[in-house]
Amino acid sequence: MNPIQQRPPYACYGGCRSYFLWFFFMTIMIYIIYSSTHLLTDDHQDCPIPLDISTQNNLQNFMPLTNLSSPSLQLKLEEQKEPEEENLELAVPLSSQLFDTELKHIVFGIAASSKSWEKRKQYIKQWWRPSVTRGVVWLDKPVRTRRNEGLPLIQISKDTSRFKYTNRQGDRSALRISRVVSETLKLGMEDVRWFVMGDDDTVFVVENVVRVLSKYDHRQFYYIGSPSESHSQNMFFSYAMAYGGGGFAISYPLAIELAKMQDRCIQRYPGLYGSDDRMQACMAELGVPLTKEAGFHQYDVYGNLLGLLAAHPATPMVTIHHLDVVEPIFPGMNQVKSLERLFESIKLDSSSIMQQSICYHQNRSWSISISWGYVVQIVRGIVSPRELEMPTRTFLNWYRSADYTAYTFNTRPVTRHPCQKPFIFYMSSTRLDKGRRQTVGIYSRHRGKHPACRWKMDSPETIDSIIVLKRPDDLRWHNHQGGIVVELCHQEEAHLCTYGWETAEKMKLVCNNRIIKIPGDKAISHLN
Repeated sequence: MNPIQQRPPYACYGGCRSYFLWFFFMTIMIYIIYSSTHLLTDDHQDCPIPLDISTQNNLQNFMPLTNLSSPSLQLKLEEQKEPEEENLELAVPLSSQLFDTELKHIVFGIAASSKSWEKRKQYIKQWWRPSVTRGVVWLDKPVRTRRNEGLPLIQISKDTSRFKYTNRQGDRSALRISRVVSETLKLGMEDVRWFVMGDDDTVFVVENVVRVLSKYDHRQFYYIGSPSESHSQNMFFSYAMAYGGGGFAISYPLAIELAKMQDRCIQRYPGLYGSDDRMQACMAELGVPLTKEAGFHQYDVYGNLLGLLAAHPATPMVTIHHLDVVEPIFPGMNQVKSLERLFESIKLDSSSIMQQSICYHQNRSWSISISWGYVVQIVRGIVSPRELEMPTRTFLNWYRSADYTAYTFNTRPVTRHPCQKPFIFYMSSTRLDKGRRQTVGIYSRHRGKHPACRWKMDSPETIDSIIVLKRPDDLRWHNHQGGIVVELCHQEEAHLCTYGWETAEKMKLVCNNRIIKIPGDKAISHLN
């Protein structure tokens, strides 16, 4: 009898495995075929995305081409039709739009000290216009005043002893000064669009203040100013801070919000140094960044401002600061007299003050740089505009140990070659020729020492004075057109140029602000 054959315990392992594999494979194939019928057809409906009214309004601002009239957000970009070319309208950027801001809409808040008032009030007199400009000087203590002195209203700042101040290097007056905008707001002046703050040694070109602020919508939150020229200063404080000495502007709605929270904000920053960093801290809490305008000048430098002013950036000059620290801008006179001379030009054409024009005397191989209303410089050789637009290092950094690399802009040496030391002609007088409708500025040569030069070319030292003729242009920053006519007057011809500049017609040069013609057959001197 044959033994009974028993089935091994795992006899069906191979067959079961094949069955389950085929079952799993067929299930996947059926799922893929079923899913493809939905993925490959176009008759499915869009998923509705319900939006509330505020969200729709926000999306309309950011996506004006999207139709939000239905409760669902349509994202079929391929179905949008391209607008016809004749229906296209150019969108004007907000920065290029102008608002009807006038000087009467601006209120100045000036932070001053009773200790320096007698001296620095002379600076304020140069730019303040009685019965025209509006503003307040905020002092720590009462001072002696005189009638008809031509100064703003004087107010005494409120007591700030309740606020903590723990910075050992600073002064508690920073608390008082930081509240100037809020205290000016609380005076309740009417028809105010902007508050502009500065120090008692800040000199404003008020027409240019208006020109700059007219670019911005005063109904929005704006904090406008400029950082320091010193990289070290900005690193220590902040690049996002407007320096108070250079001046800054705050729109009226922002000033209202600042006044609501500033006292609490100040309490949170007892260790900050000055008033302007406290202001920036409060701006940060309000979520308002600094809008930078290069015409606000802190001038954290020592020495001579010639290099900076002669290569002023292409923007309206709004302020000058630290006049007690730097040398007088015109040599041979004090700062007040220098300002008086500068404002002779500002009164004739404020929009063009310090604006640089460059031209070349081809026959003599001279490069000429004009900072209108201030100075004319003549350099031997053809120096590129790229170099002439760069400030020369006639000044020192705020931190004396720092070198020329510690500025926030490029600089160049005054000269690398003895023959290319510039001949400087400072503005000595200016007037308006109403018949010709142009300004007549006389620039006289500064009698400085020049090193010996062996170049076989004409020397500008034979020039005694230069007459600059220019048509005033209030719309300079709208059309960027116009030019400057320059006449070079030899010593023996100086009287002819002074009383009848037509006689120097053969030496007339046209310096265009947009197109600079460089003599093609002359090599360009590179000072780097």
